[in-house]
Amino acid sequence: MGTTTFARAYRAGQRSLPTPSHVFVCVTDHFEPERGRAALELQRQRVDRWLNDYPRTVDGCCDSRGRPPQHSFFYPIECYLPEHLEKLATLTRSGYGDVEVHLHHDNDNAASLRELLLRSTETLHTRHGLLHRDASGQIRYGFIHGNWALDNSHPDGCHCGVNDELTVLRETGCYADFTMPAAPHAAQTRTINSIYYAIDDPQRPKSHDTGIPATVGAARPRDGLLMIQGPLVVTHRRPWQKPRIENGNVAGSQPLSENRIDDWLKARVIVSGHPQWQFVKLHTHGALEANTEVWLSSRATEFHARLRETADRYGFKYYYVTAREMAALVAQAEQGLAEPIFDAVKLF
Repeated sequence: MGTTTFARAYRAGQRSLPTPSHVFVCVTDHFEPERGRAALELQRQRVDRWLNDYPRTVDGCCDSRGRPPQHSFFYPIECYLPEHLEKLATLTRSGYGDVEVHLHHDNDNAASLRELLLRSTETLHTRHGLLHRDASGQIRYGFIHGNWALDNSHPDGCHCGVNDELTVLRETGCYADFTMPAAPHAAQTRTINSIYYAIDDPQRPKSHDTGIPATVGAARPRDGLLMIQGPLVVTHRRPWQKPRIENGNVAGSQPLSENRIDDWLKARVIVSGHPQWQFVKLHTHGALEANTEVWLSSRATEFHARLRETADRYGFKYYYVTAREMAALVAQAEQGLAEPIFDAVKLF
């Protein structure tokens, strides 16, 4: 993360708490059962733990409209195993979340990327009943890039290779990208704490470094890809302590805690002109055992209780939403709606 970006994140961490009326919380999981070259049996154990324990962990927890916590599993399509997707589909059909697209690749090109995305999204939809078709019949998907290297943005030029990746994503049905923030990784964009549209320059990498803010009443750029970022602030509560980067990551080393909620709100991720709605996009690598323990234990149940107390104390309503629902709510905010309409989330 560059010095200027760090300074902006530091200033965000020092400002006062906002006063939103509605807060939307989305957990995006870089869900990688194969991580660490895990044997198939270990992969199965990792997925089964979520299938069996997630409902037990969140049942009894609910948001302001009585809905349980939602989990958006971004599954790595380069590691496709039907049995894993079937188990995740069981969770989604039971009302606990959704499945979207994650991808790690290297030294790739636009043609092979396009073919992989189209083939994989068709498989997820037709074989497993995942993803969704829009009014035109196109399969739509949310996306997270592996190794943070969206649009060939890794400073070493690795883990991608496709300078026009944003165009490929948009043309193959991607409704929004959820990769950022990457800090403290060097692939972090200059744009932070934002919802915006990235315009692809097919000749250059990292076209999402800047973009056009999503704004109430403004037309969406036809060639723009929606970018929904998570919080990025630098906290420095006591002079004798080192500043700490709050990047919305939930892990064994960054567990859920009540004081993090204030930092997420200070990021003020909003649609420009609509500060009453605030979007909190968190991320995790939930298949890893240390991180699984954060989400599938009493600590998560306690956190959901603290979130409710925080909402009551600050006077806002909060909603657990999937990635697709969050993108649809962005569209509602752009229309200037005062109250969210949840039966309209089929937009994507």
